[in-house]
Amino acid sequence: MRIPILKLYDCLLVSIQWELDDATALQFQEDLLHKIHETSANGVVIDITSIDFIDSFIAKVLGDVFSMSKLMGAKVVITGIQPAVAITLIELGISLEDVLTALDLEKGLEKLQQELGD
Repeated sequence: MRIPILKLYDCLLVSIQWELDDATALQFQEDLLHKIHETSANGVVIDITSIDFIDSFIAKVLGDVFSMSKLMGAKVVITGIQPAVAITLIELGISLEDVLTALDLEKGLEKLQQELGD
């Protein structure tokens, strides 16, 4: 199953609504990078509120998605990080230095718009 990626002005919105398996995570990575290229999006908001737990492979793929999006010129805001997910990301050494975070999708959109100067 593919994760929907919606375009809103010059941004992309992603809301992951189920736990990710390896194949879905890799497909999402590919789909998002193609969508950034196709739309010339300046920003991406990824909401992971529904994800309660991630394993090391999914954490690595998400970290790669953040880094790859940045390389393609899109600022990333991640929203809805659950405590267990935050702990896993830190324990695995996944760097989120240049990734903005927000508690929910609405605050994430506001933060991205501020960053983009709109």
